[in-house]
Parts: sequence; C-alpha cells; structure tokens
Amino acid sequence: MSPQKFKRQLRVYRIVFYKETLVDPKEHFWSFVGAFVGISTIAFIQSLSLPDLENIFLIGSFGASSVLIYGAIQSPLAQPRNLIGGHVVSAFIGVTIARIMPDIIWLTAPMAVSLSIVVMQVTRTLHPPGGATALIAVTGGTKIASMGYWYVLSPVLLGALILFFVALIFNNITKNRHYPIKNSRLRLSRRRQLRKRFQ
Repeated sequence: MSPQKFKRQLRVYRIVFYKETLVDPKEHFWSFVGAFVGISTIAFIQSLSLPDLENIFLIGSFGASSVLIYGAIQSPLAQPRNLIGGHVVSAFIGVTIARIMPDIIWLTAPMAVSLSIVVMQVTRTLHPPGGATALIAVTGGTKIASMGYWYVLSPVLLGALILFFVALIFNNITKNRHYPIKNSRLRLSRRRQLRKRFQ
C-alpha cells in the first residue's frame, strides 16, 4: 500500500471513529432503552422457564453485544450478520471443543476462543462478544456442558435473535439512528480493496 493510500485510509478510520464516539444525549436515551428492553426480555423468558439461580439463558456475552448493537450501531461489528453469525459460530466451536478435547481448562479455554476468532474472520461474522460465548461453552459448568449443541440454539441463537429484533425497533425509532447500516464507509472501503485485489 502506497503512503498516499495509507494516509487516505487512516483519514477514513479517524472520521468513522470520531462519528462513532460523538454521541448526543438522545442517543444515550435510546441506547439505554434498547439495552434495557433487550436484556430484560431475555431475563423474563429465563424467569418463566428456569429457576432464578440457573442463569443459563442470560449469558454474559449478551451484555457485551448490547454495548455494540445499542451503543455503537454504526460499527461493522454490530451488524446483524456479525451479531447472530458471530454468536452461533462461536457457540458451535465452543461446544465442539468441550466435547472433543480433554477437560483441561488451560487448553480448552484458549482453543475455543482463538479458533472461534479465526472461524468468525473466515465467515465474515466477527463479533467480539462471540469470544465470550465460546469461552462460556467450555467454562460454564455442568449445566451448560449437559446441554451440548442445544446451547447453540438456546440460549445463544434465540438470545441473539431477541437482541436483534429489539435493536431493529429501538435503533430505527428516530431519523438519526439506522440499523442495520446499509453503506458503512469501512465496508465500502473494504469492498473496494477486495475488488482491486481480484481484478
């Protein structure tokens, strides 16, 4: 990459980063409401089907996803493909590692996280909370281990879909918020680079 192209790319990243960190008070309100409704919906469903002490349905990585999909909705990592695909791919990897490898935490935990990162990169579903979803699959205790691949469907897929549908509602209420974004500058830039590479 030439120095001129590098400087141009750096300018694009700075503009995108600046826009993502420039948050107006109304955005704070809608971020709060979206995250509150999304997480409370998952918690409510859990309270109907499971005892209070069994927090299987409300996994920690959903909190991290909420930060992205309600607080940083312009981020390429917060888009639906990344949210749903990243969680599902990572959950599948985590359960598979837990099943095929010996129960040695210093081996299974890093293997689940690192492999899930690579598979998310390959499938273009990179979603940082996915790493936590994979980690929970191998460190979540006997309840999650006993679920096997059901963990991928519920809580992971079902929870991600709930967060997504709530994000569709609350991120599109005002004219300033649009989710999913159609033309991210980062994605357009990446598409241009790929086109040049393969032409």
